[in-house]
This record gives sequence, C-alpha cells and structure tokens, in this order.
Amino acid sequence: MKIGTDAVLLGAWTPLDNYPFSVLDIGAGTGVLALMIAQRIGAEQIDALEIDENAYEQCVDNFENSPWGDRLFCFHAGLDEFMEEPEDEYDLIISNPPFFTEDYTPEDELRTQARFTQALPFEDLIEAAALLLSEKGIFSVIIPFRDEANFIAMAEEQELYPEKITRVKGTATSPIKRSLIAFSRTATTEIAIDELIIEITRHQYTPEYTELTRDFYLKM
Repeated sequence: MKIGTDAVLLGAWTPLDNYPFSVLDIGAGTGVLALMIAQRIGAEQIDALEIDENAYEQCVDNFENSPWGDRLFCFHAGLDEFMEEPEDEYDLIISNPPFFTEDYTPEDELRTQARFTQALPFEDLIEAAALLLSEKGIFSVIIPFRDEANFIAMAEEQELYPEKITRVKGTATSPIKRSLIAFSRTATTEIAIDELIIEITRHQYTPEYTELTRDFYLKM
C-alpha cells in the first residue's frame, strides 16, 4: 500500500511534548507512522500492530532496514487478540484508522479491508487506547472531519479528552476533510484548535504544510 498524505500528516503532527518512552502504532500497515515517530524522538520501545500478513511482513522488513530497527517491533495480530493479554502501558498511542472516503472506490479485498471501518471500528480503537494509555499518555489519530464530534464523544465516554485539534483542508477554498486529534486523560477547557491547508495550487504546497512535513520527504 502506498504511503498516503494522512499518514504523513499524523506522523509529523503528533505532539511529543510528553517525551514518550513507549509507543504503540495500531493498524501499522507498512510501518510508516512508527518509523516517523522513531525518526522524531528517541523512544526506547516502539511497537506496531498489524493483522494483514503481507503488510506485516513489509512492516518488519521496513523496520529491519531502518536506522532505528533496535527500537521497533511489529506484532502480527488483530487488536482483539492483542488486547487479550496486555502487558504494557504506552506513553503514545497513534493510529491512522481505516475508513472510506467520499470518493473512494475499492480496488481489491485487502485494500478494502485497510480502508473500511469494520476492520477496526472506532469504538474498539478508543476502548483499546483507554486501556493501554499511560497516565500522562497521548492518543493521536487522524479521522474524517465528518466523524470528529462523534469520535470525541465516544472518547469522552472512555475518559479520554481532546487537547489539540487540527482541521485539514486540501486548498483554501475546499471543505475540511480531516481532523487530527490528540487526546489525553485530563479534561481541559482550553483545547488548542487550528486549521492546516495543504496546497496553494496543485503540487504547490503551503509554507505551513512544508514546514510540518519537510523532514519526511526526499524532495520538498
């Protein structure tokens, strides 16, 4: 599966102010989020979870061929199986959960599974984060903007509260498509909310997007 803008946004945007020692990437795919976090910070334990065998094998290969292979480990398991015997708490849980976009057309079964919420329901993801997150941990996700209010409501039922939200638009005149949300266990009345525009025109990126992601592109 190709690396998409959503993953790059989440990996670059996720706040690391709590200097996480342990990280969990739920639904890792080929491991890009875990690799980006490893590049950004020296967390000693970065675990990834991936159910699809082909993606898992590529994730392991990518980890082993990265400069941070000694800190990266991928579990070949579904979330329900991983949750049966949780052994660790994590200071950062990050996920680019599957969903259909409005203009998405399935091409094959594996790609459909990777982009469809039934493969990893939001409720299950939030429940897992609530169980596995450390007391000072951060739970960071990217979801469709249309799901933002519902996702936040479900998270608050599990006593996870938004502390930072960035709403993403393709261009200045296009509608908001994505919400980047960082949750913690502490409720706050001062949620940091802002907006990010990706492009000025086709393939001409805004200074804000360039500044956020430049460390992860070979040409930017």
